[in-house]
Amino acid sequence: MNVFNDRRTVLTLDAGGTNFAFGAMRGGEEVVEPLVMPSHGHDLERCLATLREGFREIQSRLAEAPCAISFAFPGPADYPAGIIGNLANLPAFRGGVALGPMLEEHFRLPTFINNDGDLFAYGEAIAGLLPEVNRTLEEAGSPKRFRNLFGATFGTGFGGGLVHNGQLFLGDNAAAGEIWTLRNKLDPTYTAEEGVSIRAVRRVYASRVGLPLDLAPEPLEIFEIAQGQKPGDLAAARAAFRRMGEVAGDALASVTTLFDGLVVIGGGLAGAAPLFLPWLVGELNSCLESPTGSRFPRLEVKAFNLEDAQERTEFLQAEVHQIPVPGTSRLVPYDPFKRIGVGLSRLGTTRATAIGAYAFALAQLDKH
Repeated sequence: MNVFNDRRTVLTLDAGGTNFAFGAMRGGEEVVEPLVMPSHGHDLERCLATLREGFREIQSRLAEAPCAISFAFPGPADYPAGIIGNLANLPAFRGGVALGPMLEEHFRLPTFINNDGDLFAYGEAIAGLLPEVNRTLEEAGSPKRFRNLFGATFGTGFGGGLVHNGQLFLGDNAAAGEIWTLRNKLDPTYTAEEGVSIRAVRRVYASRVGLPLDLAPEPLEIFEIAQGQKPGDLAAARAAFRRMGEVAGDALASVTTLFDGLVVIGGGLAGAAPLFLPWLVGELNSCLESPTGSRFPRLEVKAFNLEDAQERTEFLQAEVHQIPVPGTSRLVPYDPFKRIGVGLSRLGTTRATAIGAYAFALAQLDKH
């Protein structure tokens, strides 16, 4: 799908707990200035009225009629049905709110709502890391190509989404890719999200230096401490990101075992990648032991840090051999080197999610 050649217009929304940012996209680009309005997340009627007003205002600014509404919204939710469940950051949503059907009735437009992790992954699969990697492999003369991508977001929470062969994989309950619920390697009674999130980084730093959690610095300051750019406990700051990388790597190893593809990382904490990405990839390439004491790689594939120049070069190298077909004179190519790459968002999390929402709407319209 080439969304950048499509001339259809879709209404979009960046839904946060404090504000809603309304917009419209055509050809993979924003076509109006975003309209930001308070979300009124504690008052359902005001919140729903804001959604109607915001989309109505954006629609009035367009030179041509939109063909759909498509956006990410927090879960839990029945996304295919457009029904939102009990939300933490928008507490007015309780007991099931038919948001999608309401917008369809009001605007007479098909409305598509998805999880932000899913749409982030979809955007990166269409126009971000996945096509970049395949293009670079082709330029390097490698026959290897990737069709699968898992997108993980590190921020307020630990989100995820899976794209297989150009299709967003949602699962039978629209709950695929919910990586946050995996077990936390370092604190097994916790979820992985309690090790891969803003609060996790702050918690580890606070614990190491003896601070109450509410007095812990924000991750940006902890990153600056770890880089020696600000005064603070250097070892504690580095431990906070090292532990996050280890927990994230363990969770992504479980995911990778099942889907076998590229991994792209986005979210507010992605900027700290120099401090956690080597640990994350190291965890993917770690070993397990058998009862007899022998060691073997945790994954059947080798993971490479695509942000590291040396590892990226090794990842791109082809190891194709021509081997004979028994009993014939025929040769067939064989590449025994199984590998995946882990890299950062090429689009930026917000833009990747918006492109994912746009592309999802177009794909659904074309399908029906």
